[in-house]
Amino acid sequence: MSGPRSALLRRLALVLATIALMVTGFGGTMSAAWASASGTVNTNGTALNVRSTPHLSGTVVGSLADGASISIDCQTYGDTVTGTYGTTNIWDHVPAKGGYVSDTYVYTGSDTLVAPLCGGTPTQSCSGAGLGNPRTCGEAVTWAKNHVTTTYHSDYAGRCDHVMALAYGWSASGSTSARSHWLAIPGAYKHAGDSNVPAGGLAFFSGGSSGFGHVMISIGSGYFLSTDIHGSGTFTRTTISEIKTKWGESYSGWAQPWFQINH
Repeated sequence: MSGPRSALLRRLALVLATIALMVTGFGGTMSAAWASASGTVNTNGTALNVRSTPHLSGTVVGSLADGASISIDCQTYGDTVTGTYGTTNIWDHVPAKGGYVSDTYVYTGSDTLVAPLCGGTPTQSCSGAGLGNPRTCGEAVTWAKNHVTTTYHSDYAGRCDHVMALAYGWSASGSTSARSHWLAIPGAYKHAGDSNVPAGGLAFFSGGSSGFGHVMISIGSGYFLSTDIHGSGTFTRTTISEIKTKWGESYSGWAQPWFQINH
């Protein structure tokens, strides 16, 4: 069959095929992108041990050469390790090797999760148990949401750590800066390099024009409420990425609501 009718049918078939590809490809592409990820080992020359568990005490089950390309099918939390890309407790599962490597030695293009959590990964949550805060994590998040403002507030300008204390019911933090606050928190209450921050958790950064760092409160799902990021004295929603990009600060990690004023 040829002629205008044939051409029309061919065009119709092409359109239908394209729509079908978009429908299946859209869902498939999204799930595939989150189903696995790739990375490149960067150890500055040495081999990277692959361990049976996401812990430095895990049995070595293999190794990866510096510069090796790897496929990551899932990620989990384990021992905190400092390496090529800073400090993190994220570990990457490498199915080809049947084990885990610390994400600090793998370039993935992100310092947060790029693959789904491995089965059995414990769910992290905010807890003020034993810390004596006037408000719980949930109550602090509610306070923060109720105090969002896009206009200047003199008590918020340049006082991120102070506002975190207000959220938890304190009149002051007890620390001289967000950076000193982070350094004072006992290791049992903080998660260096972990960007999966539960609602109520405090996310800390180092750097800034005066070296005072920054801190903001998580409201869940990767979002936070922060002072000043959208104007001096404001208190608005943001992300870890925006703080890093806009202010050039380095992400330190998150901590439970421990305040110097009570310790």
